[in-house]
Amino acid sequence: MKFLARIIKSFIIAFSMYSRIPMPRVEWKEEDMKFVFVFFPFVGAVIGALFFAWNFLCFKFSIPEICRVCVAIALPLIITGGIHADGFMDTMDAINSYRDREKKLEILKDPHIGAFSVIMLLIYVLSVAASLSVINDKEICLVLSFSFVIARILSGYSAITFKNAKEGTLNHFSKNAGKITVLVFLIIEMTACVVLMFFINILYSAVILIFALLTLLFYYFKTKKEFGGITGDTAGCFVLLCEGAACVGVAVTSHILNVIIV
Repeated sequence: MKFLARIIKSFIIAFSMYSRIPMPRVEWKEEDMKFVFVFFPFVGAVIGALFFAWNFLCFKFSIPEICRVCVAIALPLIITGGIHADGFMDTMDAINSYRDREKKLEILKDPHIGAFSVIMLLIYVLSVAASLSVINDKEICLVLSFSFVIARILSGYSAITFKNAKEGTLNHFSKNAGKITVLVFLIIEMTACVVLMFFINILYSAVILIFALLTLLFYYFKTKKEFGGITGDTAGCFVLLCEGAACVGVAVTSHILNVIIV
């Protein structure tokens, strides 16, 4: 019973921390945080389901393209409360400050936003918007919806296996995680995602996985160089970058195939 209670509390804590979906109030004890990263991808599953449902309705009822794209971009921000966008903006400010490592880590903790964070977020949103406008097929949108899950699986993997740059929320969660058990569950979740995606469409599934893994590789070396490791902010940044990279990759592939077929 105690184990089941910890599982349930980990689920509640994961959704309370990484989404704005209403959850029962529970005390955040260290022993209850062991499986938080197991349930982190579940938040992505909710986002992915709503993302696909919205695009499906838009295609079915001929909702204007600008409306489809804008709402599709807004959905993850609404569900997560912008927690990952906040990390993205803090990370962009720190990296583009071109200061030494210690100063960059200080900038990550600074609650104020700078010009670089706004500029980079604008570029990100426009890139995703441009990509989504190219994707006009229900099956492709269904496969792309899995990218929200994959981004969080890989984020959980990096939180447990990559070096932490400093003490903070991410370090606290990763330190209290049952690492071996969590990794096993993340592998199971990734395997399930891959099987389902490949069942739907092999080509676009492969594209999403390749771009997601390339983003993870970039994330590892970039954070190691800039900060000496990862933080909660860089983890949020990774989620956005991974989702964005998958969307761009799918859009480019879709457009190339359309040109070849025509």
